[in-house]
Amino acid sequence: MNASHPVSRRDFLLKSACAAAGAALVASAGAAESSEPIIDIHQHCHYGGKRDAQFHQIGPARTDEELVAHQRAMNVSKTILLPAGAPVLRPSTHAGFSNGLEGTCAGNESCMALAGAHPGEFYFGSNEVPDLEVAPATIEQYLKKGALCIGEQKFGVECDSPQMEALYRLAAAYQVPILMHWQYGSYNYGFDRFYKMLERHPKTNFVGHAQTFWAHIDKDCQDDPRNLYPRGKITPGGWTDRYLSDYPNFFADLSADSGHNALTRDPEFTRPFLARHQDKLIFGSDCSDKSGHDETCTGWMTIRSVRELAPSHSIERKLLYENAKRLYRL
Repeated sequence: MNASHPVSRRDFLLKSACAAAGAALVASAGAAESSEPIIDIHQHCHYGGKRDAQFHQIGPARTDEELVAHQRAMNVSKTILLPAGAPVLRPSTHAGFSNGLEGTCAGNESCMALAGAHPGEFYFGSNEVPDLEVAPATIEQYLKKGALCIGEQKFGVECDSPQMEALYRLAAAYQVPILMHWQYGSYNYGFDRFYKMLERHPKTNFVGHAQTFWAHIDKDCQDDPRNLYPRGKITPGGWTDRYLSDYPNFFADLSADSGHNALTRDPEFTRPFLARHQDKLIFGSDCSDKSGHDETCTGWMTIRSVRELAPSHSIERKLLYENAKRLYRL
């Protein structure tokens, strides 16, 4: 304060009133923003536990009650739970390593039970190890019970194998999307030739997710596909960007560290990317924390990044709500 120009009591009260009014407007705007509905297409039951070398669970996973509290802390109004497949020892599960979706995620029954306990707030998908003979029948069983999607398909198989094509046809028959985890050398091999499946199955809606999927928004990623979390400036023309542009049946799940890294590594690329694919990008969290409201939570950070980087409020609404509502028929 300048001592030579003391502030009168009247001025002080006026400034205080203005400051209070401004704070009230900010609070009101924040409340309005947080009250807008959000759909999360990617969460798991019993996520975040630890397993020993024989893949037996040895550490506690997030409970159902903690998951419900987590989603509400993120202000998510509707959540889709993605189950794991059966725990089996075979090459497609890397001899059991990727059972539980490479963790402790629960299967079809657990996801359906939690959704049944919270109707209108939680929904469930259907899943199975794709090269099991019973996979199509198992998945269809839960689709008939109300599953909204197939996935998360996270197994060591070729993306154009006969077993995967059977699931693509099943997704088309039930008019549900199939969500695929793309990870070089580990899950869903052959992203470079996946366009052939997009062309062969035009009635199937595919949702891409994970490290290789998001790394390939960058054309330079093709030089080293082992770099699963590339940083820095993005060179346009990557496979993911092209597939989203060229195929109306291809969509993107924004979830996990891979999705958040893709959003934030090059904001100058991200803003036009979000505008260009505003009808194809869908929010998912895929985080195993218990907080749901700070920087320990990838889902919370992704929501924040979408709100900061979306070119308009209408595009933000598409990414956080409308696209999921349309594609999953919620």
